[in-house]
Parts: sequence; C-alpha cells; structure tokens
Amino acid sequence: MYRFLLTPRWLGILALTLVAAAVMVQLGNWQLDRYRGRTAINERIDAGSRMAPVPLRDAVPAPTGGSGTAGPAPAERATWSRVTVTGRYDATNVVLVRGRTVDSRVGFEVLTPLVLADGTAVLVDQGWVPPAPGGAIAQPQLPPVPQGEVTVVGRVHPSESGAGPVDRRNGRLETRRIGVPRLARELPYPVHGVYVLLDEQTPAADPVFQAVPIGHTNNWQNFGYVVQWWLFAAMTLFGYGWVARREARRLAGGNRPEQPLDRAAEPAPSTPA
Repeated sequence: MYRFLLTPRWLGILALTLVAAAVMVQLGNWQLDRYRGRTAINERIDAGSRMAPVPLRDAVPAPTGGSGTAGPAPAERATWSRVTVTGRYDATNVVLVRGRTVDSRVGFEVLTPLVLADGTAVLVDQGWVPPAPGGAIAQPQLPPVPQGEVTVVGRVHPSESGAGPVDRRNGRLETRRIGVPRLARELPYPVHGVYVLLDEQTPAADPVFQAVPIGHTNNWQNFGYVVQWWLFAAMTLFGYGWVARREARRLAGGNRPEQPLDRAAEPAPSTPA
C-alpha cells in the first residue's frame, strides 16, 4: 500500500520535509541558547542588587595602554556587579549621550570621567537629565560636578555595541551610543573598558540627575520562540505522514475490484408470448 513512497516524487518530498524540520529544530536550539544567555544576565542583575560593593580593581582589569586607550572588557561574571571607586571628576570632558528614554521621556545620559589616583579613569553614568527647551537634542544645563575626591558606588556596565561618531558641541562630547573604546580616543588618559551606572555617591549627586533604571531582558520571549519552532518541526513531520496516509487510502480505493451483482436480485428474463 505504501510502495509509492519509494518513487522519486515522494522521496523528494520526504527529503524536503526532513530538511525543513531540521532547520526548524536548529532555529529552536538557537533561541534556546539566547534564552539561557538572557536568563544568565537577569540572574547577574539580581545578584548585583544584593551584593556588597567591591573595589573596582577587584572586578575589572585596569587599562594598561597609554592615553586615549581603553582597558579590556570585563569578564562576563563581573558585569552588573556593584563596585566602589574613589577619584576626581573631570568636568572638562563630560559626555552627553543623546536620545535616551526614561519614563517615556527622551533626554540625555551624562557620563563624567572619574580620574583615579594612578592617572587612569572610569566613565561614570551620573544619570538621566531632560533636554533644554527647544527639542529632544537641545543640550541640557548641567549642575557643576563636586570638587575634590568623590566616592562612587555603582554597577559595572559593559561597553555598548554599535558605537557611532563622537562630536564635540559647545565644549562637550556628544554621542548616541556608549562605546567605551571609541570615547576613550577623545580622552587624555587611559580608560577602564566599562562604565559605571551610578547608584550612590559621596558627596551626594545633584537631584537633577534621575537614576537610569536597569531593565531585565525579555528571556521568556525567546523561550516562546523555542516552543514555536519545535512545534513547527513536529507539525511538518505530522503533515507529511497525514498526506502520505491520505494518498495511500486514495490509491487503495482506486484499485478496489468491482463487486459482482447479486444474481438473485436480478429480474427474471421475460418469456415471449
């Protein structure tokens, strides 16, 4: 009954079905890897909120190059950890990061280099501020940075990908993405390969700065894609089996021999008068 499955046409359909199902399974596996990676990020964010701060040098390697260079990226386990560091703010090299949204409002994140005793620096994200009147990209008026030594407690944030150009406008650096290696080229000292999201500061930060919220990644969306792709793979295989069974029934019905008429039910031949 199923000998037709060995014909070239049906063997080709089977091959296409298996390839399609295998691709869908691999797409599901890829989404599963993304789900695991995003879950690990969320776990580090949660762990960082509970941990006591450690010195920056214990979490992030120091830069070893000269001026205008950035240090190595942190180990994955160090991202989102809480650190503390002491130095002096460099008010002449403030970086404005435009197009940042907090509470559905577009404004700027303000990065200020904190210069350490050894001459290296780390970029500190002091928080979010609204733009000046005149539009979303109008540079804000910023309060003066604290003078003298400042102690910062914050979260280790890796450099953002897709760093774009850095402009100097009205005496301030301005960019769209926080690409630490790109920003380091504009600064007169070696820079750590991360930036620090400010949690607290001594002396206290100006209240004009609004803390940048740390959002969890949407890992469950990736898990939903895993289920979706694997269901598609199962449905593809099921569909092949259903079509093959329907074809087998059709062929069986077409080859069924005709049933002979019941002779007893036939009318008797009439006798000529």
